[in-house]
Amino acid sequence: MRGVVFDGMRVEVVDDLAVREPGPGEVRVAVAAAGLCHSDLSVVDGTIPFPVPVVLGHEGAGVVEAVGAGVTHVVPGDHVALSTLANCGTCPECDRGRPTMCREAIGRPGRPFSRGDRPLYQFACNSAFAERTVVRAVQAVRIPADVPLTSAALIGCGVLTGVGAVLNRARVDRGDSVVVIGTGGIGLNVLQGARLAGALTVVAVDANPAKEAVARRFGATEFLTSTEGVRDVLPTGADHVFECVGRVELVRRAVDLLDRHGQAVLLGMPPAGAEASFAVSAMFLDKAILGCRYGSSRPQRDIPLYAELYRQGRLLLDELVTAAYPVEDFEKARADAEAGRVARAVLTF
Repeated sequence: MRGVVFDGMRVEVVDDLAVREPGPGEVRVAVAAAGLCHSDLSVVDGTIPFPVPVVLGHEGAGVVEAVGAGVTHVVPGDHVALSTLANCGTCPECDRGRPTMCREAIGRPGRPFSRGDRPLYQFACNSAFAERTVVRAVQAVRIPADVPLTSAALIGCGVLTGVGAVLNRARVDRGDSVVVIGTGGIGLNVLQGARLAGALTVVAVDANPAKEAVARRFGATEFLTSTEGVRDVLPTGADHVFECVGRVELVRRAVDLLDRHGQAVLLGMPPAGAEASFAVSAMFLDKAILGCRYGSSRPQRDIPLYAELYRQGRLLLDELVTAAYPVEDFEKARADAEAGRVARAVLTF
C-alpha cells in the first residue's frame, strides 16, 4: 500500500508499505483523507524530534475495515475521524476527564508498519499518511456518513486543537476579547472557537494581508498585520491571547498584550529547547500563561460535537480545505503549505 515515509533525510511516497492486523482493542482504518499539518513538517525539519523511519500524518478520516477483540463502539463500514490520543482510559488522568495528560498517550511510539522486514514507527499514534493504519479503539471516533471525509479529516487535529483551546482550556466567555496571533490552520480554528464561544472582539494578527478575508470568515472582527496595532483596538489589553505561530518573541508579545486577569495560551510549536522571557511584574495582576496540549480535548466527546456543529452550519470545515492533493503529489502539497499558499492541504487516497 501507499504511504509517506520520512527516513531522517528525505520524505518519500512509497507503495510497498504494510500494516499489521488489529489486535485486541485496536481498529484498522482505510484512510480516505489526511490533513497536512505543520507538525508533520516539523518532524521533517527537526523541530519535533522523532525516531525514524516513520510513517507521517496524524490528522485523518476514513472507513473502519476491521476491529480487534473487545471493540464494540465501531464496526466495519463506520466512518471515523482519527485522534492522536492513544490514552489508556483507566489512569487517574483519564478518570478525571483529562485524556491529553494520560502518560500512555505521550512519547510511546509503536511500530505497526513495515517495509519488507524493516519495521517503521507510527507518528503521533496515528500515521494518517497511509492507505491503512491501525490505531487504538479509543482513537477511532464515529462520525455521521454525510460529513465529507476530506473535511472530517481536519477535525482530528486542527479543530480539536484550535477550537478546543478556546472552549476547553481558555474557557472563553461571552463578551470576552480575543487576540489570535497567526491565522494558519490552528489560528483559523481558534477564531471560529472564539466565535462559537460568543467573544465580542476577536482580533486576528497575521503578517500576510491576503489572509484577512478568510480570517473574517472564520470569526475575526478585526484584522491586523502586526501586533503593534492591538492596543489601538483594545486599549487596556485582551482577555485572551492565543499564540499560534511558535516564535518566542510572539510569546512575549502575547503576554504583553494581556489585560488584567488575562491569559496567554501557547499553541505554536517552537524548536525544542527554545526559551521565552517576560516581565515577571506584569503577571501580578492575575495574568496567566497556559500551555495547551491538543486543545485539552476529549475526542470521543468533542469530535461528535464538532461534527454536529458542522452539520448545523455553525462550524466551518469545507472552507479549511483550500486544496486537495493525491498522495502522490505530497511534495507539491508540502511546498504549498510551507509557502502559506493554503490554509490546509489535504492528501487523498
